[in-house]
Amino acid sequence: MVQEIAMELLSNAGFSVSLADDGDVAVETLRTAAPDQFDLVLMDIQMPKLDGYSATRQIRTLPSDVANVPIVAMTANAFEEDKQKTIRAGMNAHIAKPIEAGRLMETLSHILT
Repeated sequence: MVQEIAMELLSNAGFSVSLADDGDVAVETLRTAAPDQFDLVLMDIQMPKLDGYSATRQIRTLPSDVANVPIVAMTANAFEEDKQKTIRAGMNAHIAKPIEAGRLMETLSHILT
């Protein structure tokens, strides 16, 4: 449900959106992506198979420029210690669920400009 809301918000704002249902899929998608194919990753923390922290760490070790793509955590874990954990994992920002459209767009604007 959160994925659908985020995808709709982003699509309505003019973003081209791709979905990876699991961290493994996200890592593989970025591993095989062209260097400029993705401008940003919204990373759910709790996913089956490979969580967002582990997926981010793997993405950061990829041998191409895609390893530097900005990654924003999307999680219900909203305490300061949770935010710090996302930064230590290599993410650039943290957005708490439930998603607030204004906060999402503000964060994306800050990262992408």
